[in-house]
Amino acid sequence: MNESIIDISRQFFEEIVLPILQTHFPQETAQTAFGVFGYGSEALRLDDEYSRDHHWGLRIDALMPREVFASRRAEMLYVLAENLPSSYQGHSLREGHLVGAGLAPDNLEDFLLRTIGLNRAPQNHAEWLQIPEEDIIHVVNGEVWHDPAGDFTQVRQVFAGYYPEPVRLRRIAHWCRFFSGMGTYALKRAILRDNDFYATTRFSNAIRLGIQLAFLLDKQYFPYDKWLMRYFARLPRLAGPMVPLVEEAVQLSTAWERKLALLYQMADILDETMVADGIIAPHPKFQVSPTSGYRLQEHAYAEIIQGLPAELKGIVPVWDQVYMESFHSRYVDSVPLA
Repeated sequence: MNESIIDISRQFFEEIVLPILQTHFPQETAQTAFGVFGYGSEALRLDDEYSRDHHWGLRIDALMPREVFASRRAEMLYVLAENLPSSYQGHSLREGHLVGAGLAPDNLEDFLLRTIGLNRAPQNHAEWLQIPEEDIIHVVNGEVWHDPAGDFTQVRQVFAGYYPEPVRLRRIAHWCRFFSGMGTYALKRAILRDNDFYATTRFSNAIRLGIQLAFLLDKQYFPYDKWLMRYFARLPRLAGPMVPLVEEAVQLSTAWERKLALLYQMADILDETMVADGIIAPHPKFQVSPTSGYRLQEHAYAEIIQGLPAELKGIVPVWDQVYMESFHSRYVDSVPLA
């Protein structure tokens, strides 16, 4: 399939859905953002034969004020269902992502709360640091086709400007600490102790954090793990030198000592980039300890922390999808088990 479901959904929206909504619900339509965004591989234009076997088809996401969602959602879906064709360009409206109505309405405030933990764009550094980076992609991905009020577009524009620099530096520092202290250092100790379980968990942690650090240095948000490598290969500066290292390191046939050596090469690339960008000062080459390994990024961690504003030094960036998991737990609590 050459044409993305996003493109077909946009045609469906502009030709059929939008005229119906503007005729029957002009005020509500003027307050709603329409497009394809949020969750799902298709919102990243990365859907394939595996992602198309569930919840896939014509898709129009719609974010509206909470009061409009509460009072008008059901009627809007009913009117659409009564006026829509059974299919569009070969895509059935009786199956897939949007059964029947061709529209997935939600309220803007709750969408943001379960995604970034705020019902608006972040307004200070502390709020920025409390947002899981991999969930920002669900706010900025896809396309917005129609947003007369501009509320959702304004949130997207704030995130499109990327992190404020003190926030980015605090995140870089945190990732440096864990890439080195809980990654390469711990992997070296696991190898010395022939602890394959610990080596596996520490290597997985380190390779992931090293890739995410590359995103932070190239000033691009990283996605959730499923698509991390696809986005990693697009980085403007660090994909070239780092992708071959990562691809070799993750092979099951690559020995532990070689995996560790590849992580050390990644550490050098990341360190050289931080020096070139003025994030840390130039320094002599670090030596590899026979028992503790190459703790290069812990030096960067300390130097960056010491240069941050006092109010940011002790804030630990959120790096788990805590808001989505909170929402999902409440949702599962309402699902019948039988």
